[in-house]
Order: sequence, then C-alpha cells, then structure tokens
Amino acid sequence: MNPAPTDSRARLLDSAVAIFRRKGYSATTVDDICSATGLSKGSFFHHFKGKENLALAAVGHWNERTGALFAQAPYQQVQDPRARLLAYLDFRAELLRGDLPDVTCLLGTLVQESYDTHPAIRDACRAGIEGHAATLVPTIEAARTRYAPQAEWTAESLALFTQATLQGAFIVAKSRGTAQAAAPLLAHLRAYVQGLLGGERPAPTPRPRNKR
Repeated sequence: MNPAPTDSRARLLDSAVAIFRRKGYSATTVDDICSATGLSKGSFFHHFKGKENLALAAVGHWNERTGALFAQAPYQQVQDPRARLLAYLDFRAELLRGDLPDVTCLLGTLVQESYDTHPAIRDACRAGIEGHAATLVPTIEAARTRYAPQAEWTAESLALFTQATLQGAFIVAKSRGTAQAAAPLLAHLRAYVQGLLGGERPAPTPRPRNKR
C-alpha cells in the first residue's frame, strides 16, 4: 500500500532533519532524502519545489517538534523562576546523551552554511533560535526581578546568550567528534547564570551577647 501524501511528507521531513544534522545542507542531496525514505523523486517534488524549500519546511518541522519537547519538559513545573531556569539548563545537558548528529541543533547546522548563500534559510533559522530564546524571557525576567533587581542586563539578552553558548558548545562538540565535549561548556553556562542571579543571602548570624 502506498503511503498517504501527508505520511509521505512527514517521512521526508523527518529524514531531512536527520540527514541535514548529520551531513549538513550542502552535502545533502534530494537523492539522499529519497533513498532514506524509500520514496521516489516524484513523491518528493509533489511536496517540495526543491532542496531549499525542503530545508525551510524542515526548519518549521523542527521548531514544532522541539517546541513540544520543551513545553512538556520537567523544568516547566518548577515554581521558583531561578530554579526553573537552572533546571532548563540541566535539561539541555541531559539532551547531550546520544550520538553527535542526534543531539546538535538543526538550526545552528543549517545557518552556519547558509547565512550568506541562502538568506531565506538564514532568516528561518534566526527566527527559530530567537523564538526559542523568547520562551525563556518570562522566566529570566521573573528570576532577575526576584534575585538580581539591580542588574543592568536584560532578560532578552541573557535568553539569547544562552542560545549562543549552546550553539558554540555544539560546534566544539562537532570539532571533537563527541557530544560529551559540550557537557563542561554547558556546566560553565549554568554556573555563569547562577552567578548572575546570585542567591538569597542568609540572615546574618547574631553575635553572642557578652555576659556580665
């Protein structure tokens, strides 16, 4: 039985995400995608005009998948905003378990190749990265208000900084050929964020009164 059109499209998108993460945009061909899915080029071109159109759809597919993942992640249930932000970073560290292509970010992989040659892909990746950063802003602002009210940095700048650091960690991991190379970098990010937000200062210990 031939797969339904919607199923074929989903299979093409799932394969595109996996192959783009492993091989990058330039090295991936339409033949690679079709071979991975067992679908014909006719099926491919029924859904997509070409590889760039597929990449743009894959970015949207990725955003939907990862958006659902983070929306349901355990850190969302943490009440204290500072603890919730740190739990988010812990969750990102947990996602490093697996093979390198399976733990890095599709958006970062695509934009590194396409920022100058494929502006539509670049803009889609930027929107995805900044969109995810925006989901952290309310938590960061609540934590800043409570724990660092005198801070001059903004929630928006820290949210985007976390994403820049994560993408940099992925690059280091790729350069070393192992996802675990990113782990100590994420630990530094966590420590930095914790340092920015400080902690509730304990009440001063009362001095013993002199006995007369």
